[in-house]
Amino acid sequence: MKRIHLLLAAAPLALAAPAFAQEASPQSDAAAKEAPKEQAKEVFSTGVAKGRDRLDSATSTSVLKADEIQKLGARSLAEVLRNIPGLRVESSSGEGNSNYTIRGLPLASGGSKWMQIQEDGLPVMEFGDFFGVASDIFIRADFNLGGVEAIRGGSASTFASNSPGGIINLISKTGDVEGGAVQLTTGLDYGEQRFDFDYGSKLNDTLRFHVGGFYRTGEGPRDIGFNGYRGGQIKFNVTKELGSGFIRAYGKYLDDRSPQYMAVPLKISGTLDKPVYQAVPNFDIGHDQLLSQNINSVITLDGNNQPARFDTRDGMHAKAKSIGLEAQFDLAGWSISERARFSKTSGGVVRNLISTVNTASALATSLGGAGATLKYATGPLAGQAITDPSALNGNGLLAQMLLIKYDIPSLDNFTNDLRASRVWKVGDGNLTLTGGVYKSLQTLNTNWLYTSTVQDVVGGGNAALVNVFNAAGVAQTQDGFNAYSLTAASGLYRRTFNVDYDVTAPYGSVNYHIGKIAVGGSLRYDIGDVRGQLIGSDLGGGRAGITSVDFNGDGSLSVAERRTAFLPLATPAPVNYDYRYLSYSAGINFRIAEPLAAFARYSRGARANADKILFTPMVSTTSGALLDSDNGYDVVKQAEGGLKFRKDGLTLNLTGFLADVEDTNLQSGGVTTGRMYHAYGLEFEGAIRRGPFSLTAGATYTDAEIRSDAVNAAVKGMTPRHQPSFIFTAMPQVETRWFTVGANLTGITESYALDVNQLKMPGFTLVDAFVQFRPTDRLQVMINANNLFDTVGFYEIAQNTVPANGIGWGRSANGRTISASVKLDF
Repeated sequence: MKRIHLLLAAAPLALAAPAFAQEASPQSDAAAKEAPKEQAKEVFSTGVAKGRDRLDSATSTSVLKADEIQKLGARSLAEVLRNIPGLRVESSSGEGNSNYTIRGLPLASGGSKWMQIQEDGLPVMEFGDFFGVASDIFIRADFNLGGVEAIRGGSASTFASNSPGGIINLISKTGDVEGGAVQLTTGLDYGEQRFDFDYGSKLNDTLRFHVGGFYRTGEGPRDIGFNGYRGGQIKFNVTKELGSGFIRAYGKYLDDRSPQYMAVPLKISGTLDKPVYQAVPNFDIGHDQLLSQNINSVITLDGNNQPARFDTRDGMHAKAKSIGLEAQFDLAGWSISERARFSKTSGGVVRNLISTVNTASALATSLGGAGATLKYATGPLAGQAITDPSALNGNGLLAQMLLIKYDIPSLDNFTNDLRASRVWKVGDGNLTLTGGVYKSLQTLNTNWLYTSTVQDVVGGGNAALVNVFNAAGVAQTQDGFNAYSLTAASGLYRRTFNVDYDVTAPYGSVNYHIGKIAVGGSLRYDIGDVRGQLIGSDLGGGRAGITSVDFNGDGSLSVAERRTAFLPLATPAPVNYDYRYLSYSAGINFRIAEPLAAFARYSRGARANADKILFTPMVSTTSGALLDSDNGYDVVKQAEGGLKFRKDGLTLNLTGFLADVEDTNLQSGGVTTGRMYHAYGLEFEGAIRRGPFSLTAGATYTDAEIRSDAVNAAVKGMTPRHQPSFIFTAMPQVETRWFTVGANLTGITESYALDVNQLKMPGFTLVDAFVQFRPTDRLQVMINANNLFDTVGFYEIAQNTVPANGIGWGRSANGRTISASVKLDF
């Protein structure tokens, strides 16, 4: 059908569009009158056996529409997803490697452990929380995006592997809305220029296509002194309609760089309950980073123990080439669906992570002994002595950093999901049977390359590396590198992972719908085979880890060059284990009245532990087997129940939840341990539209505790770190023919910095604002202000008490950024 211009862009986020909904744009009055009919039935298809109206399904679901996503002015995918009720998102790390969890499940590692991020119904990666390389690095939200479907808890664990908490599915446009758009975006107070485009059309009555993508360049939301954002993606699909379905081929090419934002230095004072966090002089918490134009390279040995130089400006470098096939058709009374995709995925991640921050004189003494002196190693003052360390940059601080390269030769993956469903008339109701088989092949081939550096603390992308000399004038660093390893004495965390995961999961469900009642259950059995090898000096068995390398080729070995970590390539450790687990879910839905339904559900799911148990005593370094088969996966048990209401432009959903969780993970002390968590809470989602005004809102109350810890009994009964009691979102807006104006609010209450429950992180609310002006039917001008009031809010603090020297570090929300866009529809 032709793209029509309509005034429905303000339809509430929480009101679900049909599955695979396409982008809406301002419509005519006649089309607007048809909108209530379209909203009368909201079909949802992610994480369920068969798409059905949300009021007839015993699940908690949400949908974000494409036009609403564009209004958010999100600077990353995480800033989009934080608008989904029940999700807790730490969205300050940049384009990727954000932290995600759901409904009180522990945020025990980076990435997304408990919920699966999908693209068109298949996972971006089988495991969303690989150390340092989370799945959100390899997916982008651009004009190809038709919408986002989210299911929380419920049947997610039986219709996708490794997703006991939920599924987030980014659904692409497919060309059934004819037309396209181009948009130019520029940062008004920060460095970014971006071009977006998309176009879809019918080629004939049964053949259509869609193509779109983006390219961008610029420094990004924080001042780092160089173009941290460089790259883009292009996606396409071609759909052939069949008599009873369709077949679709699609592809994606992604090559994009973006900086990884890490914790920054700050002043900490006050008390544990009421701490005071302040910026250090000449460093802005919300706008600066310790990345710099003067820190250009990670110098180290690569995965083959050869000297290498990696460009720090590559940041999170995502490279993905994907091809896929999707088909739906009827066969002998059965509805068959098939999804398959191969992704060739690689790249790398550079992190500049604080090891410690102290006064310049104290840090110099710790590295060079009494009488140590300092000189700049890089930048415009390279070679110049720092004669008054206490006055350095107005704050007198130096930072010892871990400059890390996660090299990614391969994260290739293949996934296939074949499913068949059939509906029978049984008595006065309908019986639906579904069966399927899921297959996944996931490679994990990464090299962890750690180095240690010394740099000053100054913003604006102007930080520089610093050399330390002892009292005799002997350099303890080389070009600002204290060691070409994590520590001076060992090759700790110098690692290579070369592991393949083979997952097979048959699943099935039965649902019976009669009158106002729908009841159903589902099962899934995951079979995982894990094979490969690990290389690392911290595997034990007398493996060496430190050597000497003449990196600068001057014929002599400096103190720093004698601290070079290497990989013991001749003594790999095998990985050779299997895991098996059963997931199940059962629920009942009662349609009390046309606009009102109640539901209840109980589910048991699990998540394979993937790389979290590698390089630990849980896997034998001689046989590669699990020492305890239960360590191969963590179990999540959940109960939920709630009410759903939808009538006359008003949607209200209220869900109570209860969860018991096993978690095997690397904790803050650097020890991998098993824990039990318990959480309960209440989740609200609502939307209302009256005339030109609409409001969507979501809120989640959570009470969570650590029930046990296999290593640290002291944390029993504590609240998990970073777990606020209350999170909320709200998006009020007013839309007319000529303009739309609105705001997006996201907030959290206070939480503890660490599991020991001492130092608190204050709650905060971020306010984004947007204005859209449409001078003609096809032209739109938009202004987006992200973090309008330049609020300082912390997602992470490294300390558990107020430091004696008053200096700590933490990761904060990005400061205010304002962008302007011009969009032309055609």
